[in-house]
Amino acid sequence: MTVRLRPHHLLCMLTFVGEGYSPAFVANYRRLAGRLSAGEPIEIVSGPDDICAPLLSDEDAHCFGASVAGRDAAASADIACLLGRELEIGAVIASDPALFEKMRRAFSADLTRRACTGCEWSSLCDRIAGDDYAGALVMKISRSETAPGISARLRA
Repeated sequence: MTVRLRPHHLLCMLTFVGEGYSPAFVANYRRLAGRLSAGEPIEIVSGPDDICAPLLSDEDAHCFGASVAGRDAAASADIACLLGRELEIGAVIASDPALFEKMRRAFSADLTRRACTGCEWSSLCDRIAGDDYAGALVMKISRSETAPGISARLRA
């Protein structure tokens, strides 16, 4: 099996500490965090994904909104640059400590945060990243220095 994620959720999962929109959302996200931490692969999808699932019965779910699609586009571009490969819909990414470490270091260095502009969770994510991801429920990094191979060209 794979965990289906839209591009901006590749960033959200880095700082997930068990907070969310509803108890059902948090319970679902906790299950997904366990699957990712166990190494289950990630499949990139367009639109609502496995994280969105508990919200989709709400007629006002933001998962379909233009602002969310914009977050996906920004995240996809930044993460593709970081990984050195296109992040196409249907792509499968290995869920391993090296990936999460590289992504967290880039996130902390503010190299992959364009998708976070205007997000209601941004201040929480700032706090979690600033605290070296203490309490994060998906694979944790061991240190906070910038990883080799992360380029300043991502800052664009």
